[in-house]
Amino acid sequence: MNMKICLMPGDGIGPEIVTQTVKVLEKVAAKFGHAIETTQALIGGAAIDAVGNPLPDTTVAACKAADAVLLGAVGGPKWDTIDPAIRPEKGLLGIRKALGLFANLRPAALFPELAAASYLRPDIVRQGLDIMVVRELTGGAYFGEPRGETVVNGERAAFNTMIYSESEVERIVRVACEIARKRGKRLCSVDKANVLDVSRLWRGVAIRTAAEYPDVELSHMYVDNAAMQLIRDPSQFDVIVTENLFGDILSDEASIITGSIGMLPSASMGSGGPALFEPIHGSAPDIAGKDVANPLATILSVAMMLRFSFGLEAEAAAIDAAVKGVLARGYRTGDIYVGEGTKVGCTEMGRLVADAI
Repeated sequence: MNMKICLMPGDGIGPEIVTQTVKVLEKVAAKFGHAIETTQALIGGAAIDAVGNPLPDTTVAACKAADAVLLGAVGGPKWDTIDPAIRPEKGLLGIRKALGLFANLRPAALFPELAAASYLRPDIVRQGLDIMVVRELTGGAYFGEPRGETVVNGERAAFNTMIYSESEVERIVRVACEIARKRGKRLCSVDKANVLDVSRLWRGVAIRTAAEYPDVELSHMYVDNAAMQLIRDPSQFDVIVTENLFGDILSDEASIITGSIGMLPSASMGSGGPALFEPIHGSAPDIAGKDVANPLATILSVAMMLRFSFGLEAEAAAIDAAVKGVLARGYRTGDIYVGEGTKVGCTEMGRLVADAI
């Protein structure tokens, strides 16, 4: 197979973790007889510095021409004070919309080797943690119109619109049901239907859509309770589906209880065209260039790429096994080091995983 992949290293630690991930991808491709063709494109702060735009047209074109897209990270304090209309994060939101990426898949699984790094009590950890959060990515308050500032009673006020159509809810629930079918066949739809009109629509469409999947058990939970239950008993969840804002918060919460946000990958997918794969952590500018970043979330994102974009299960499993093997041998980057094992940097961790393929 010839795989055309667009690389968007981005800002902060992005270039470091993407570099190590490409080494692992090349090793897998060589082992299984595939060819990889990569291009690089600017996004975020790097694009602002180069051309004054967080998402140049050339980047959109390069992504659309690829089979899949790998993103490092965007943003940093360097660009915090610029015009909000061209902040680095606008590049990320823009490429999701340009590629029609409406479904964000964020697995939150605790590696047994990292149990000591979890923030949860040992008795909760022993019950297991393996959740897939399916987050709607192109609707809700992040994209709803109207939005902006106005004046109310003589003072500044700001507003955003949370809006969803039936078709938007149906397509994300359908994705979640298909994923649940391949896992534990349990789907929890998270909303705020006791308060929000948009959530009442969400719940109604979720019930109607999930009825087409009789083998999937559908339940519902208010978002505030879901946030609590993720800490109290995460083992009760299999697949969670929710809207954009709630999904952003809950998926970050689910990730951090696994021990480190630096361990978790994600995939953003649409109905056609290339999907985008990225670690869920940020650009971590405070450690950029110091060779201490954890590349494992990005490496695991490539495993998701091989699995979801190319249907290469054996190749994806080889990466998963290599990461697990390196962890089992006690190697840790600083974010997952708890006083035991061998602390290594970004480059060394990448080399260890590539060698384990």
